[in-house]
Amino acid sequence: MILAAIVATDLHNAIGKDNRLLWHLPADLKFFKTTTMGCPVIMGRKTYESIGRLLPGRRNIIITRNRDFVVEGADMVSSLEEALVITKEDKAFIIGGAEIYRLAFDRCSEIYRTLVKEKYKADTFFPDLTQSRFRLVWEECHEPDEKNRVAYCFQKWVV
Repeated sequence: MILAAIVATDLHNAIGKDNRLLWHLPADLKFFKTTTMGCPVIMGRKTYESIGRLLPGRRNIIITRNRDFVVEGADMVSSLEEALVITKEDKAFIIGGAEIYRLAFDRCSEIYRTLVKEKYKADTFFPDLTQSRFRLVWEECHEPDEKNRVAYCFQKWVV
């Protein structure tokens, strides 16, 4: 199985503040949906709560230590290891949050990143890909437009 992460970061690898995204970028939402469609998505409870619903067209696996937290239609697990054991598909995506990214980082062989070309105040960060074993193999950059108010690049990093 290919384990991939998908994330959007700013120029300093920030991914969030107060359990919320730092920007609204419709192009990133579309990229996320297109890239993950049909694949399992593995997320922490806080990420699920920030999304507020299951992601359609994908098997949703939620990691939580709270055995009383149950989401109808999702696979509930207590660890990343348990999530990986029950995932039989060819590819799965880690979609956050920071703790789940950190736990899965060394197990991932692909990372899809939207690099938002701004700097934000944040309390949550993704590891620095430029200081890792990953190498950039694809990038597509876009200037701001009427729907996406900041410049951004879609990237694929592999081991």
